[in-house]
Amino acid sequence: MELPFGPAPPPPPPPDAPLPERMRPRTLAEVVGQEHLLGEDGFLRRALGAGTLPSLILWGPPGTGKTTIARLLAAELGAEFEPLSAVTSGVKEVREVVARAERLRRAGRRVILFVDEIHRFHRGQQDALLPHVERGTVTLVGATTENPAHTVVAPLVSRCRVLVLEPLSAAHLEEILRRALADPERGLGDRGIEVPEEVLSAIAREADGDARRALVTLELAAELARSRAGAGHPARVTRDDVATAAQRRLLRADREGDVHYDLASAFIKAMRGSDGEAAVYWMMRMLESGVDPRFVARRMIVLAAEDVGLADPQALPVAVAAAEALDRVGLPEATLPLAEAALYLARAPKSNEVIRLRDWAQAAVRERGNLPVPMALRDAHSALSRSLGHGKGYRYPHDEPEGAPPMNYLPEGLPRPPRDPGGDRESGNGGAR
Repeated sequence: MELPFGPAPPPPPPPDAPLPERMRPRTLAEVVGQEHLLGEDGFLRRALGAGTLPSLILWGPPGTGKTTIARLLAAELGAEFEPLSAVTSGVKEVREVVARAERLRRAGRRVILFVDEIHRFHRGQQDALLPHVERGTVTLVGATTENPAHTVVAPLVSRCRVLVLEPLSAAHLEEILRRALADPERGLGDRGIEVPEEVLSAIAREADGDARRALVTLELAAELARSRAGAGHPARVTRDDVATAAQRRLLRADREGDVHYDLASAFIKAMRGSDGEAAVYWMMRMLESGVDPRFVARRMIVLAAEDVGLADPQALPVAVAAAEALDRVGLPEATLPLAEAALYLARAPKSNEVIRLRDWAQAAVRERGNLPVPMALRDAHSALSRSLGHGKGYRYPHDEPEGAPPMNYLPEGLPRPPRDPGGDRESGNGGAR
């Protein structure tokens, strides 16, 4: 892929640097994946063709090229690249970078401020960036593994273009691994490493879309193979080498991250959709990933009222009992009552009447304010209240031969909500799954 300006490549890393650092792309043409951004009609390709670049937030999983792309964008535009880590930097470092940027701007130079893990900046630190982004003192490129809607302040998000980086496919990762095996200068091409195709594919699958992880696994597996083969002999990497290098495949489900919210959403929607098997699967996926089990229990309590409601009033006690069982016995035993509750809620009949009427009442209160309490419903304990007409016209239901009398218990002029029979189902379909 040819791009304009033809920048000088960044200086090479030291020879003892980790393989992912040595194999970092030197030009945008070397970047594997992210075709939707860097391809012929990709946003970044078009921006570079116009010689301009807005402030960006690069959002994507680890190992998808966020830092590399930021560096190479600066090189393509001939801009100064100022990196900051939100883990180790604060407002002081931001001010120092901005001061340098202002001097460079007066000299006709452009500055790209790269903030890695921008979601780790607290609100005050993020707010400190705003005026400099607005004035164009710096072009901000933030990198984050978490949804900016949850972790970056809205004013900053509104001033940036959010670009989503996708996990790399197995084919992308295999291409990156082959490059590393073939490159004698930066990679492993001069070390006599043999990696069968099925082993290469295993590394790509294990890396789960993360190029950095794939290259780290390859480098460690190659070291294991070389140690086993001995000096001067070709080293053939085996599946056992890969398993040892990779140790245990990690499930990405950070407590505060976007994957966490996706898993929780799938769990709730499976229960709402009466699919008990899927509900238990997503529940265990969260628990195995380290999600606080109390979060899982709380979501089931909410769903019991929101989506089952009066169609099965026993659902709420079941969910509460599962939460109490969790407190009493802890994990792993508590996965049984939690799974039981998830199955019960999935297979229970569904009704959203509770949340529908809650939302209607809340909207009525907020929109119409303090509507007067009808005189018949006002407290009439005192003689003064009764003399003012409080309670007049009230009919005590227990004294009525037909039960509750036909009275309006709402404020005068407040219409009742329309019925929504489609939202209230008398039976679920989970039992048939």
